[in-house]
Amino acid sequence: MSLKKHPVPAFAICIGLPILLIGLSLFIGRYTLGFSEIVSILFHPAEWMNDPERAIEYSLIHEIRLPRALMAFIVGGALSVSGGALQGMFRNPLVDSGMLGVSSGAGFGACLGIILFPNSAMVYFLAFAFGLLAVMLSYLAGKIYDSAPTVTLVLGGVIVSSVFSALISFTKFTADPMEKLPTITFWLMGSLSRANFQDISIALIPISIGVAGIMLVRWQINVLSLGEKEARTLGVNTTLSRAIVIVCTSIATAGAVCISGTIGWIGLIIPHIVRMLFGNDNRILLPASLCIGGAFLLAVDLAARSIVSTEIPLGVLTALIGGPFFILILKRTKGGGSW
Repeated sequence: MSLKKHPVPAFAICIGLPILLIGLSLFIGRYTLGFSEIVSILFHPAEWMNDPERAIEYSLIHEIRLPRALMAFIVGGALSVSGGALQGMFRNPLVDSGMLGVSSGAGFGACLGIILFPNSAMVYFLAFAFGLLAVMLSYLAGKIYDSAPTVTLVLGGVIVSSVFSALISFTKFTADPMEKLPTITFWLMGSLSRANFQDISIALIPISIGVAGIMLVRWQINVLSLGEKEARTLGVNTTLSRAIVIVCTSIATAGAVCISGTIGWIGLIIPHIVRMLFGNDNRILLPASLCIGGAFLLAVDLAARSIVSTEIPLGVLTALIGGPFFILILKRTKGGGSW
């Protein structure tokens, strides 16, 4: 079903679905709270915070469930927008936001931080820094080849991702198997279990910059998707536009990965779902991807902490959903890399 000819229901879905799931996430958990209690905690927090008998309920909403829901929306939205922008720029439906090595670079930075600076904000900083470093190295590695810019960048990303994946394996090999190795393993599988407003404030700056930059040039991504010659004919500086998209997607993805760990497939499958519903116009596709991607990770997170008694890593569930969907994409494209 396509919603591109029905803007009112499309707008309602994009806005209403994340709000609905954020509200639902406040109710779901092992500790049950009633509707009136949650509303009172949200709108009259002082009454609950200052009451020793009700401080637990206040902490449950304001320090656990609400920040976790907001983080899920922010991370899912950032990954989806980044994936959609790269798919449009490269004219390839099989790429995502981790293609340039951001995820593997951030993964190594986090592993290094867990080993050297456990329980420190340096873990986030190193994850973010190495994520951006991976993109820079992908670009430099791609400059070795004398070919089309998009092809060389993809090749550079593959090379750098392989190197950082090897470094991640090395850090796991050298980590303390009793304490740090389980932390590294769980982080690499993706989780929002440590979500708090401080982490959100740290990640929101780069994510906001990256997503805002993508939104400002989303009309140029439409032109880039026509091809190099067509874009130049229409007066677009293709080199500058590609650089802006790559930098912004890298910043947004690195900001998301540094607080959530490696959560795959979102940047691949969500833009496709949105494209089926709203069409190929990136002026609509990318804002819709922001909302639907955030809603998708909210739903996955709800399932991850509700299906069994222990929390399932988010990367496991997104892979279980993304694998079959990837097969569907291959079937639609007949193994090719373009629409």
